[in-house]
Amino acid sequence: MEQQLDFVAIGDTVVDAFIRLKEAHIDNGHRVDVANREICMVFGTKIPYDFVNVLYAVGNSANASVSASRLGLKSALISNVGADEDGKKCLESLQKDGVDIRYMRTHDGMKTNYHYVLWLGDERTILIKHEDFPYTLPLETPGPRWLYLSSLNEQSLPFHNEIAKYLAEHPETKLAFQPGTFQIKLGVEKLKDLYAHTEVFFCNVEEARIILNTDEPEPKNLARMMTTFGPKIVVITDGPNGAYVFDGTDVWYMPVYPDPAPPYDRTGAGDSFASTFVSALALGKTPAEAIAWAPINSMSVVQKVGAQEGLLKRTELEKYLSEAPEHYKAVKL
Repeated sequence: MEQQLDFVAIGDTVVDAFIRLKEAHIDNGHRVDVANREICMVFGTKIPYDFVNVLYAVGNSANASVSASRLGLKSALISNVGADEDGKKCLESLQKDGVDIRYMRTHDGMKTNYHYVLWLGDERTILIKHEDFPYTLPLETPGPRWLYLSSLNEQSLPFHNEIAKYLAEHPETKLAFQPGTFQIKLGVEKLKDLYAHTEVFFCNVEEARIILNTDEPEPKNLARMMTTFGPKIVVITDGPNGAYVFDGTDVWYMPVYPDPAPPYDRTGAGDSFASTFVSALALGKTPAEAIAWAPINSMSVVQKVGAQEGLLKRTELEKYLSEAPEHYKAVKL
């Protein structure tokens, strides 16, 4: 019998090429909705940039697997790469971070997912292209203590159903679900079996309103409402306004951890938050304690380039927690 893994993440793995722009600006076109701002560069000419930083084995779930490993869990990743140099470097990067790659699949004749990240200020616009990799669930017995599911491509609906079936047959395994754009677009009805088997669910306030089809303004109410679909614990993030967790009985509010400096790059802040919360639960923490861990890793990640460089080890995170200001504590609402 194989030793039980603590944390197995499922999702697409990519290579991110961060291009630090010099001569570009943001234009909101006098729009009221700042979400529709545009990045602008001169067309039809040569535009200088500061530098390029290429990062391997990233993506929502890959980031989560690294986060869990650094916090001391036995972590693995279920994902796909091409039989190319980028795929080889992704596997090497995961192994360097202590992530078990037994479930990684390498595919001949296919390219590893490669994204271009246009980085301006502390925000980024990502040019994406996902290969149509086949999805499989090669888990062994016993199942892992936690499955962590995030972004998959638009051909993955049958795979979601396979995951839900696995969870129904393996009560020893709990699911943490942080849906990506496609999974949110699918809607709850098509993923109802997956929602029904979700232990912990993560999204931000805007995503929650889309999923719930509501204009409800209060994040604490959104968290309670989300449990009607099945999740036992719901975490709703609200950017610089903090986060909320409903543990099935109480709603807790957590402020952000103070940034030591202005954010350098916000990539991966959500991944680090969600994966740290789940890792804390796996390490025996309560939801009210876990919600105090999560913002610390997010704070650290946004001080570095990309989603993984700033991920903390457990001792480092606990040091930040011990030095936290007086106001940094979970408050029961």
